[in-house]
Amino acid sequence: MTHGENIESENVENTENREKSEERTYSEQARIRREKLFSLQKEGKDPFNHRAFKQTYHSIEIKERFETLEGTDVSIAGRLMSFRSMGKSSFADIQDRDGRIQAYISVNDIGDEAYGEVKSYDIGDFVGVEGVVFKTKRGEISVHAASVTLLAKGLEPLPEKYHGLQDTEIRYRRRYLDLIMNRQSFETFQKRAKIISIVRAFLDARGFLEVETPVLSTIASGAAARPFVTKSNALNLQLHLRIATELYLKRCIVGGMERVYELGKDFRNEGVDTRHSPDFTMLELYQAYTDYHGMMELCENLAAETARAVCGSTTVVYQGTELEFAAPWRRIAMLDAITENGGPDFDRIHSDEDARKAAQEFHLVDALKKKLPDCTRGDIMNAAFERFAEEKLIQPTFVVDYPTDISPLTKQKPDNPDMTERFEAFVYGRELANAYSELNDPIVQFDRFRQQARERELGDDEAYQLDEDFIASLEIGMPPTGGMGIGIDRLVMFLTDSASIRDVILFPALKPAS
Repeated sequence: MTHGENIESENVENTENREKSEERTYSEQARIRREKLFSLQKEGKDPFNHRAFKQTYHSIEIKERFETLEGTDVSIAGRLMSFRSMGKSSFADIQDRDGRIQAYISVNDIGDEAYGEVKSYDIGDFVGVEGVVFKTKRGEISVHAASVTLLAKGLEPLPEKYHGLQDTEIRYRRRYLDLIMNRQSFETFQKRAKIISIVRAFLDARGFLEVETPVLSTIASGAAARPFVTKSNALNLQLHLRIATELYLKRCIVGGMERVYELGKDFRNEGVDTRHSPDFTMLELYQAYTDYHGMMELCENLAAETARAVCGSTTVVYQGTELEFAAPWRRIAMLDAITENGGPDFDRIHSDEDARKAAQEFHLVDALKKKLPDCTRGDIMNAAFERFAEEKLIQPTFVVDYPTDISPLTKQKPDNPDMTERFEAFVYGRELANAYSELNDPIVQFDRFRQQARERELGDDEAYQLDEDFIASLEIGMPPTGGMGIGIDRLVMFLTDSASIRDVILFPALKPAS
């Protein structure tokens, strides 16, 4: 195909695309914007033909370095967010990733034709401005434009500027609009990226190795949760999206890696609310030759260092409540947390039968996930903790020593086999972390898995599945190990004062719009 034939083919394709585009129904503003685009294309000035624009500075750089950049030639680029015409000169606000900066545009500098084109631009268009840094008479740092280039056309109008984008449903469904109109939302995701970088740096500095484990596996294990189920056509296998990375990371410990972590997505086919999402970001880490005490120290130091780096202090205000992340955090046994908040005294309840009676007495039956005749003392103790204590744990707190029958991957306490060396970290009444002294006895672990299998037979579809290869790895030998999982989304919520998990996930899972 010759060059001329290629151009003719593109013109035909553009015409066909315009005709197809016009089959849709548009608002009056959107229709006018399309007419402007088509006029530009007919004149050979298609804004979508631009491949690149040399952007030498961002808005915040110019403002922070004004004393050295004043009078310097710069090139800025971004979205046109406001335009104020005053006859032969205009002021425009250009929004880039760091914020906004004003451009001063005069017909005397860019000429009549170019100035007329600039005045035809729409709010939401992308423009490039080349000019000189200066400060206006009112003291606003700006760029005195020598040229203005239309880099891309916005064909739909942005939300009304004075009220921004307030509709929560639209903010989640059309996050791109939320990022444009709500600077706070944009900064939340900047902070999220910073938090993740800090977490990685914290662990890397302590000798942890970041690894990647399978997202798809034949067995969904490592947590008590319902998995998403899919199928591999190539392998003719039923597969699960992972609910946790635990068992693969422990295999790495068996292999001699000693300190490993993974930061990535887990998936659980369960309820969705302000604190839960079907896909979420989890940090899991494992360290040989330590236990749950070592994990407590690591957890509180990681949270404190991250808070200090992101918020400037270990004291963080969340939803109007001041939280102190500095170490040491309070430590309290689960049994004590229950009785301290008016729940049953499990030091006096030793059998499953007595625990079931207490469940009825303290109105816990509806909160239990299993039918009461199938519940153990540990199940009921956990339900009592969630009912009486969990929401009252506002300041960062480690709740330690959980029942063995709800902690199948955890070492028992040497002086009390009914309880394990496990903790959960709570902040503002919400679980932030879960950690164990990891069970490394393959014989005991196999027995625990068999018990879980019996519970699955009784209808508990959240019970752990038997992973025989994991048992085989333990038989090779795993050293004493501490392990921990931290919910990254919840950590981001606390450090950005976000009320809902959907506020910190760029594109949260939602039902289709009706």
